[in-house]
Amino acid sequence: MKLRLWPRSLIGQLVFAVAVMLFVAQAVNFALLVRGQKQQTLAHGGGMAVARIIDAVDRDRRGDFRGDPREARAGSRDRRDEPQERERAQKLVISDAPVPVPTGAVRMPELADYVADLLNEADVSAQSVDAWALPQRPRLRANFPGRTVIVSAQIDRRYFAVRSRIPTGGNRLQGFLVWQTLSLYLLLLIPIMVIAWRAAAPLRDLTRAARSNPALRDATPLEEEGPSDVRDLIIAFNAYRGRIATMLSDKDRMLGAVGHDLRTPLASLRVRVEQVEDDALRDKMIASIEEMAAMLTDILALARSGAGTEGREPVALRGLIEELAADYRERGKDVSVAAAVDAAVMARPLLLRRALRNLIDNAAAYGQRARLSVERGQGEVRIIVSDDGPGLTDEQIRTLVEPFARGEQSRNRATGGSGLGLSIARDIAEGEGGTLTLRNRDGGGLDAVVALPTA
Repeated sequence: MKLRLWPRSLIGQLVFAVAVMLFVAQAVNFALLVRGQKQQTLAHGGGMAVARIIDAVDRDRRGDFRGDPREARAGSRDRRDEPQERERAQKLVISDAPVPVPTGAVRMPELADYVADLLNEADVSAQSVDAWALPQRPRLRANFPGRTVIVSAQIDRRYFAVRSRIPTGGNRLQGFLVWQTLSLYLLLLIPIMVIAWRAAAPLRDLTRAARSNPALRDATPLEEEGPSDVRDLIIAFNAYRGRIATMLSDKDRMLGAVGHDLRTPLASLRVRVEQVEDDALRDKMIASIEEMAAMLTDILALARSGAGTEGREPVALRGLIEELAADYRERGKDVSVAAAVDAAVMARPLLLRRALRNLIDNAAAYGQRARLSVERGQGEVRIIVSDDGPGLTDEQIRTLVEPFARGEQSRNRATGGSGLGLSIARDIAEGEGGTLTLRNRDGGGLDAVVALPTA
């Protein structure tokens, strides 16, 4: 499974971006602090070592050290008894041979380079400079923090080795940066999350309102809240939805007028046709008039499928399909209930009944018989109308839900209908917040599935 790190929500993206930028900034800060601490460590330990080496070189050139260097390195024997001179004697070694490296010492080339540069700046020519860090004994680690280092410089064919100490504060620095990072996260991320939530909450309401069916025309205007940009968007959306509601209302009034105006002349024409003496001609004319009236009814039903004044109420689907199946069996149709769970949905009963009747009519007409079932899914209930027909091609499944599309290509209404049944069923299902899906079964036949959200 592909790992997707970038979040999809507005709050997630803001928090993720700020967190990443803070982490990068703290990483840069950590690198700069480590570098500065390193330079400070070198300056502290290397500066003291250079000062002692230069002092020892000057004294050695003046001849202050006579006899055995280990006995004369701190001056006279009387002065060596003083604590300060004894400490200096422990920290300075002058020898004609290289100073032996203690066991476990770690070479420090950076400190050696730093000391060499300082000696060059002091006009002291050193043939070689080495530095080592001595292992620290555990019992001294708590009382004497830091590490002991030995710096050895070869000057005038003699070796000057001094002891020094360098501070170690890496753990303290890391702990400080961790607490600093956590504090910055709390100080910055919490206000950003509050601001993002304040902007995202009305956007979520706006998304839900935009996904609702505008033909229902029962949604109240959204509350104008959030930042100014979001409020302007909500104001524009409310105005846009108001214009859509007005257009739909005008369409309903126009369709009502058209239906009334067309039915009146059709009824009058039917009365006049009854006076035709030729029986065959009269029957054909009456059939044409009835076909026109039926097509007009289907067109008006399609136009009004998403609207209407009928209110939503809980509908028990098992009782509904059993009632429909019994009604069709009374008319001699092979319609049965295969399996049905007890489930209810919030829907408009008359419109839902019309959509199922259209699907059952198609199954009985083209698939020999219809079997009804109700299944419960995740967050939805599926009403399935199955037939035993030859099924449909993928192209037919895509096109038959469009208005006036028919599987039977003749324009005879007795064999092919008007091509509006599936379109009406689809619009009704979508108007109830669900979907209509056509799918072929593996063993043959077609399933028409109406999926509706659970009540």
